[in-house]
Amino acid sequence: MSKGADWTEAFLEMMAVERAAAHNTLAAYSRDLNDASAFLATRGSGLAEASAEDIEAYFAALGARGLSPATAARRRAAVRQFYRFVLGEGWRSDDPSRRVEAPKKGRPLPKVLSRAEMNRLIAAAAARDGAQGLRFGCMVELAYASGLRISELTALPLAALARDPAYLIVKGKGGKERLAPLNDTARAAVRDYLTIRARFLPKGDKTNPWLFPSRGKAGRLTPRRFAQVLDEAAAGAGIDPSRVSPHVLRHAFATHLLEGGADLRVVQKLLGHADIATTQIYTHVASDRLREVMQTKHPLARKPRAG
Repeated sequence: MSKGADWTEAFLEMMAVERAAAHNTLAAYSRDLNDASAFLATRGSGLAEASAEDIEAYFAALGARGLSPATAARRRAAVRQFYRFVLGEGWRSDDPSRRVEAPKKGRPLPKVLSRAEMNRLIAAAAARDGAQGLRFGCMVELAYASGLRISELTALPLAALARDPAYLIVKGKGGKERLAPLNDTARAAVRDYLTIRARFLPKGDKTNPWLFPSRGKAGRLTPRRFAQVLDEAAAGAGIDPSRVSPHVLRHAFATHLLEGGADLRVVQKLLGHADIATTQIYTHVASDRLREVMQTKHPLARKPRAG
């Protein structure tokens, strides 16, 4: 899978989870971005590598193809939203859909929480009343410990954790399986949660297969509900909710692993990335954070006193 395809999948996942986009809306975005990708391929480019000239040519071609004004406008909007997302994630340092670019201020980083912030977020999620606290605290622990996508987290079957495993076998995008680690803290959170899981079972549904069942229509907790709880937990932890989302937990997982010395190829496998180039963004995040620590904390980095 190409880098552009990986970014498109991440964008659609964000639209589904954080903005609760309807199925038809997501399908339209997918078609629009595929259309742009096909055009860019004729210019020897792609969504990941496109220049401002490439995107300008695509926008101009939309009008020349006889598309309705509404369709052309929607496709332009989809491309602009896609690149705003890519820019915000730090995967590009420019937005080629904007012909006049603002002065560059360095490579923007993906939104990543520090270890201390993650601890506060987990504590805030677990501080909810009774069974709700055990459930949502467990979910945040699992997401952070394993790097699961929100769609993977909410679709976990009970059988996957019933025997207190050290690793999960996760079926990710494209049906590919990978190992996802579980640390002792996450395993303890699961054990505590399992003692009260039955309280969330739909009435009369004792055979519900999901780890996180719900009385809602889907029979399991939805990504949208988890995103709402994260916002509430962020506020309770004194963190700006705009900095927190299910995907940010995945960012934190990868970045903190690299900061701790993990090999990039290992992180790639744990995240389930088909292309290591998608994983490499986290090396920039980790390097910039480590550089900041060195510059502010190391005694040799301090300015010498005037003699």
